[in-house]
Amino acid sequence: MVQLTSRSVSVFVEGADGAGRAGVAVYPGADGTVPTGRQPEGDFLRRLVHRPDAEDIFATGWTRQTETQFSVSARWPRAHRFFAPVSGRHQDPLLIAETMRQTTMLLGHAAFGMPFENQFVMWELAYVSDPDQLLLGEAPWDITVDVSCSRIRRGRRHIGSMHVELLLHRLGAVLASGGGRISCASAEAYRKLRNGRRDAIGAPIPLLPAVAPAEVGRADERDVVLAPGPRHNVWQLRLDTGHPTLFARPNDHVPGILLLEAARQAAVAVTPGHDFLPTSVRTDFLQYVELDRPCWVEARPVPAGDPMATAVHVSAAQDGRPVFACTLESPGPRQDAAHPRWAGQ
Repeated sequence: MVQLTSRSVSVFVEGADGAGRAGVAVYPGADGTVPTGRQPEGDFLRRLVHRPDAEDIFATGWTRQTETQFSVSARWPRAHRFFAPVSGRHQDPLLIAETMRQTTMLLGHAAFGMPFENQFVMWELAYVSDPDQLLLGEAPWDITVDVSCSRIRRGRRHIGSMHVELLLHRLGAVLASGGGRISCASAEAYRKLRNGRRDAIGAPIPLLPAVAPAEVGRADERDVVLAPGPRHNVWQLRLDTGHPTLFARPNDHVPGILLLEAARQAAVAVTPGHDFLPTSVRTDFLQYVELDRPCWVEARPVPAGDPMATAVHVSAAQDGRPVFACTLESPGPRQDAAHPRWAGQ
């Protein structure tokens, strides 16, 4: 077991910029100490956040505040091949979810000593954001994420599960707040849990026909994750295992960020005018979603907390069992609704 200490440990990436050029980084060893040697930024961050491509890495460093509180720095791109600006005005709110994911994994490895071969499982994820703070503007997109970890359950050698609360802020203003619940499994426990499903890695998955990109808020068919379904407001999950961001590394199940994107696309599809900005998301990941069996996604409008807002509940089922549920909210109609949703792709 890695024992945490209250002393300050900081990790910063130097020289990284929006073009994805590598800098260098210093990071703690398995005993919690910071070595004097320097390691390439790419090797460091790719392993910590489970993202092999520098273009998809948003976390840039971390600082320990207490045994269970941390500050993580991140940088968002102004344009991205997948997390593109919405209507040319707003950053993609799913950058919040991806930043939360990377932050949690980074701290799991670097602060809590999780071996790289172990597996993280996200069971819950939620955030609420301020749409005004998502406006692109001219200032750089340097983000600070304040993280508080609680209900930490430790196993013999590493943490078994924990809850995380996160506050994202930028330029002195709160951008979003949220949290989640994760569990961590050793490589051996994960193999037993998946019971042979690891064989699915690399197996050919038929690429289903896509719904029209404009119906789900996309400009490019390769980013569409829904295929036509058997009835109104029901779709089959569409998997392109060659997608550079959604399937950036080999996986034996459907990645969580793809399920979130499916929920967003379903919400866009059922919203009049297809104008939906997911500034609030509440998600439960109930089961692993397998790659080689049909998964059905269904969306229905529901009452929102704000009478001017739009809310949609999205559920997914596989083999007759619920596997995913998500409620998304969007603010009221915006003046830019007539513009294409996804600019720059």
